[in-house]
Amino acid sequence: MTPIARPLIAVNGLLVEGESPHLKLGNRYCDALLKAGAIPLAIPPVGGPQDLERLLERVDGVLLTGGDDFDTARLGLGPVHPTAVVTPAAKQDFDFNLARAIVARGMPVLGICYGMQLLGVAEGCGFHQHIPEDRPGAQAHAGGVVHAVRCEAGSRFAKLVREDQLMVVSRHHQAIASVAGPWRVAARDEQGLIEAIEREGHPFAFGEQWHPELSPEGSPHDRLFQGLVGAAAMRATRRLVGTP
Repeated sequence: MTPIARPLIAVNGLLVEGESPHLKLGNRYCDALLKAGAIPLAIPPVGGPQDLERLLERVDGVLLTGGDDFDTARLGLGPVHPTAVVTPAAKQDFDFNLARAIVARGMPVLGICYGMQLLGVAEGCGFHQHIPEDRPGAQAHAGGVVHAVRCEAGSRFAKLVREDQLMVVSRHHQAIASVAGPWRVAARDEQGLIEAIEREGHPFAFGEQWHPELSPEGSPHDRLFQGLVGAAAMRATRRLVGTP
């Protein structure tokens, strides 16, 4: 089936608390989606489960962006690490409801950094709270460091980016420690840290720990956004023509 529609892709962002709570979303994410052929839609973390279902009925895919750190105590994963910049409870709860609803619907989704961790932790993946402590001597991943990752041979992710190895831009100190359930490892760094995941049995569900939106335009990282948009466009087309 040939896509006939520009897909509408929901994009989450940061919740800035205060007297007037508001959404904060970097333009780079939306620029990447626009260039790949989508219409981005910023979504604030407000509303309940029914509101979330109504939203997902009207969009064709979701981009889960980078963000702050998880409130691990709220998730039953132990005390919050002293270095953590904790995600507000309202956003964290919204994001986990969003991630689970996306997967249940088989909706195309791409998770970046916090977004990848969100997808994994929502379905039982293990979690590193602070890489320097959990993996002593590991290479730095915070502050925009550039390093190599190697795609797992035979993974859907490797086919998507059409590369065996990528140079990536990382901005994190937390990470997925192990995969669970239908998730499988799709890429690792040179020291074995999980850098990308993919969900078996799902039309398009990938997460990468780095920030592809920070790589130069025209790099293989563009294929991540193009893949999301392509999968969302097919979903939009089926919806418009009434095909399941």
